[in-house]
Amino acid sequence: MTICPIFALQAQVLGVNFMANEIYFVTLRPFFYTLSNTLYSLNMINPREIQIRDYNYELPEERIARYPLAQRDQSKLLVWRNGTIGQKHFYDLPELIPAGSMIVFNNTKVIQARLHFHKPTGGLVEVFCLEPEQPKDYQQNFAAEHECVWTCLVGNSKKWKEGSLSMEVALKDGRRTTLYCERAGALGASQQIRFYWEQPASANEPVENQPVSFAQILDAIGELPIPPYLNRATEESDKETYQTVYSRIKGSVAAPTAGLHYTERELSALRDKGVDLQYLTLHVGAGTFKPVKSETIEGHDMHTEFISVPRSVIEAILQFKLRVAADAPLANTETPRFVATGTTSVRTLESLYYIGEKLQKNPQAHAEELVVGQWEPYDIGHDITLTDALRNIIGYLDATGQENLVTATQILIAPGFPYRVVDTIVTNFHMPQSTLLLLVSAFVDGESLAGENWHSIYRYALEHDFRFLSYGDSSILFR
Repeated sequence: MTICPIFALQAQVLGVNFMANEIYFVTLRPFFYTLSNTLYSLNMINPREIQIRDYNYELPEERIARYPLAQRDQSKLLVWRNGTIGQKHFYDLPELIPAGSMIVFNNTKVIQARLHFHKPTGGLVEVFCLEPEQPKDYQQNFAAEHECVWTCLVGNSKKWKEGSLSMEVALKDGRRTTLYCERAGALGASQQIRFYWEQPASANEPVENQPVSFAQILDAIGELPIPPYLNRATEESDKETYQTVYSRIKGSVAAPTAGLHYTERELSALRDKGVDLQYLTLHVGAGTFKPVKSETIEGHDMHTEFISVPRSVIEAILQFKLRVAADAPLANTETPRFVATGTTSVRTLESLYYIGEKLQKNPQAHAEELVVGQWEPYDIGHDITLTDALRNIIGYLDATGQENLVTATQILIAPGFPYRVVDTIVTNFHMPQSTLLLLVSAFVDGESLAGENWHSIYRYALEHDFRFLSYGDSSILFR
């Protein structure tokens, strides 16, 4: 008998989880035919074989919002609830969320990551900071007082053949210094760039009492990166409008745009209604704009992004899930909802299950061992409950004396993905043929590759003059 691996699968047969990393093709034809027919009848999805062309739609240029509305919460809000579509405004959102619900937000803050250096000959070289390398920790890197290393994209790199570049820096407190940068290595299409600077002398106090950090330098000379599809230069107003009102933790190079619609009015109304507001951090990388160029999703490499989730938030999620499960027999339209604001919150929250699963197998795992891989949700062994996964994380944090779960995720959410945490999503309207559109389809269409629901949502939005992409209108999707 000869056996060979065919493909990974995850199925539920007769209500029992049937998982296998490899199905072995046995050279007995009747067995193989039976297996094939069983899989066909189960309408299984292999996400790796999804054709990205099936997630295309025509987006006219005039439907892309180049600028935000004057009032954030005046944006339109499409309401999708199990196949039905309605329309409101974002300021109506609190009335749609039942009392006792939980909403999770991404509190990342966009940094002024674009630096423009001029060569002595006049040539312009743009250095776009993507993520820190030395120190690797974001906060330590921003606090650096003499030098740091970042992974960067370099524009007009051919004009920078050798040596270092420099730029005079006028700090907001009136002091001046010089920022230098030099190449420290290549990482594929990106480069490692070492930045260094001297502490300026002060006429009033010694320099050691007023150290200049890299964060201060970025604030003084950096340019806020706005999405390339806006086809315009960054303006001073973007420094406010391209940040959420609850942004706190610096590190992103793109905004979690679903959150741009909230004002303090909505947040206060939700609190007054008894909705629990919780915050986590995913630093959005430039990979969020990376188009899918392969015919199938298998050929697309998802970007890896830093996440940080406080222990208190994980505990709150656990208690919410236990409470809602206890009240399940009484479920109705007023049943509390678990709402994720934006796809970055979705990816972080859904990653928690797989992190807890890793800790089930290895309670002493290091942070780098907890990184969630792109295809992990579609591989073997997902047989623990969500509540057990959350308890594993809490136990791990307690055992290691940490207040925050700090790791990264590369998770790809596509049709066939089993949502375990989130049952409601607030999200904008995304680019055609993007992984963000795949995430939406996975939520509203489940395992159906026909995509009837996402098509109807986007058709409605186009026919009813909704504005698209980062500065556009929003939607709330209920399962």
